Amino acid sequence: MLFCPKCGSILRPKDKSEKKILFCACGFTKNADGSEGQIKEAGVITKKIEVVENLETLPKVKINCEKCKNTIAFFWTQQTRSADEPETRFFKCTNTKCNHTWREYA
Repeated sequence: MLFCPKCGSILRPKDKSEKKILFCACGFTKNADGSEGQIKEAGVITKKIEVVENLETLPKVKINCEKCKNTIAFFWTQQTRSADEPETRFFKCTNTKCNHTWREYA
């Protein structure tokens, strides 16, 4: 994901004269080639920001893993159904040999 250096919004891709560009609602645009992890725009070099899901940043909770009986799991929520229904809770076992993932509906 790349962010606008002017306003901080997410840059969105679009085709402009058979060339991909990234644009922002504030009017900022840049080439989408992403060469060498940096894109030079009007003399300013910006770096790509990659979002990498790292389980170590997720909170841990005490819950029993159904598979290996470990008592600690990573925890996150996600809206998987319509907006008027509660979020779904996901768990992933902290045991690296198990890595079992399960969900719990509220």
